[in-house]
Amino acid sequence: MFRRVAIIGGGAAAVALLSELVDRASQPLHLDWYTGGEAHPGRGIAYGTTSPRHLLNVRAATMGMFSRRPRGFLDFAQRTDPQVAGTDFLPRRLYGDYLEDEAAHALAQSRGRGVDVRVVPFPADALVPEIDGVTVIQGESASRVDAAVLAIGALPVRPLAGIDPSLLAQGRYVLDPWALLTQARPDTAPREVVLVGLGLTAVDVLLELAGRWPDAHFTAVSRHGRLPAAHLPVSTVPDDDGGALVDAMHDAPEVRRWLRLLREAIAAGDDWRVVIDSLRPYTPGLWEALPLTERARFLRHARWAWERARHRMPPQVEQQVLALEREGRLRRMRGRVTGAWPQQGRVELETWHAGACTRLPADLAIQTVGLDTDVRNTAHPLMRQMVTNGHVTPDPLGLGCQATPDGRLCHDGTPWPRLFGIGSLLRGARYESIAMPEIRLQARMLAARLLEPAAAPARRMLASQVG
Repeated sequence: MFRRVAIIGGGAAAVALLSELVDRASQPLHLDWYTGGEAHPGRGIAYGTTSPRHLLNVRAATMGMFSRRPRGFLDFAQRTDPQVAGTDFLPRRLYGDYLEDEAAHALAQSRGRGVDVRVVPFPADALVPEIDGVTVIQGESASRVDAAVLAIGALPVRPLAGIDPSLLAQGRYVLDPWALLTQARPDTAPREVVLVGLGLTAVDVLLELAGRWPDAHFTAVSRHGRLPAAHLPVSTVPDDDGGALVDAMHDAPEVRRWLRLLREAIAAGDDWRVVIDSLRPYTPGLWEALPLTERARFLRHARWAWERARHRMPPQVEQQVLALEREGRLRRMRGRVTGAWPQQGRVELETWHAGACTRLPADLAIQTVGLDTDVRNTAHPLMRQMVTNGHVTPDPLGLGCQATPDGRLCHDGTPWPRLFGIGSLLRGARYESIAMPEIRLQARMLAARLLEPAAAPARRMLASQVG
C-alpha cells in the first residue's frame, strides 16, 4: 500500500476519497489534503450554492456517498425533516451540508484508525510525478508522497471565441455565473439578460435571477434551443438490466449504429428515460470500446442529445421554467454565439443559425455552457504547469487528461504508477465521470487500489505478462 498520499482538491470527489481511505485503512496512513483554500471543504462549486431554488438533479435515495451506506444522504436529510422521501429532489445546499458533515466525520475518525490527515488550506502549486513517488510543491515548501490524486473538479471557465475582453472588465459578460449569484441583489429595474447555453447551469441561473429580478426578461441561446429533459414525476426502474442492448452496442462500436439501437429500444419500451438509465452502469465500458474517430463523431453530433437526456431536471423545476416561458419572461433561441462587444453601454451579441445572423442586444450576458474539462489551454495554475511540463497528456478531444479506466493519468501514452485522477479529469477515459454516483464508485475503487498490499500490483503485472 501507499503510506503517504496527497489528495489535491476541496470538492465532493476529494471528500469521497478521503472518507473511503479513512474507513478502509488497516495500517498507518498519512494523508495530505490540499483543499485549495475552500472556505467549506467538500462543497466545491457544485454544492456551494445557498439558494433553496437550486435542487439536486438526482433523487435523494441514490445520493449517498458510500455503496455500503446507500441511504447516507437520505438519513442525513431525515434527521432534520422526517417527512423527506427517497424520491424527493432536495436542495443542493443540503447536500453540501451532508458533504461537510462527512468530511468532519472522516477527520474525527482518522486518528482512531491510524490515519494522520494534514489539512493544507491552500492549492497545490505544482506536482512532479516520478516512477517512485510524487513531489507536491506549495508555496516555498515541497513534500514527497508515495502517490497523489487530482480531484480538482471544474476548471476555470474560459470565454467563448469572439467575446470582446472589455465586456469582461465591465462585468457585462459574466463568465462565472456562481460568483454572480452570490453577489446579485434583489432589483426591480427592468433588465434584458441573455443566457449563453441552455443546460442545467442555465436553468439554475435563470430561476435564481428571475426570483431576484422580477422585472427581468431572459433570452437563452443554444445550438438547438431545447431545455434539458425532465425526470418523470415518479421513480422508475428498468424492465431489465439492459444487457441485451449493451451487448449489441459492444458488437458494433459505431455512433450511427448505437443511435439506431437506442431508437429501437426506446420504441419497444414505455418511456425513453428507462432505456437511458439502464445504460448508466455500462457507459464507461462502452465509451472505452468506442474508437477515437467515433468518439469525436459522438461529440459533434450526438453529445447535446445525450447530455439533455442523461442529465435531467426535477419535474418541479421544469414547471417553473415553463411558467416563465408562458409569462413571456423567457425566450429560447436556436443559434451559436460567435461574438459579443460593447454597444452604447450595453452588450450586443452575434448569433448564427441556419446561415442567418442575428444581433441580440442586452443589458447583461451570462455564459452558462457548463463544465469545462479541456486542460489544453486552461487557466488552472496546477493543470497548466503539469501540461506545460509534459507530466500529463491532455485528452485529444478536450475531455480532461489521457488516463487508464482505473484512473492512472498518462504522459506520452504511458500511465504513471503513482499519479491518479478522479472525477472530471477522467471524462476522456470514462465519459460519465462527474455525477456523484460515478464519483462514489471511483472513490471506492481508487481507495482499494491505494491501500492494497504492495505485492498486488506486481502480481497483476506478472499475470498480464504471462497471459
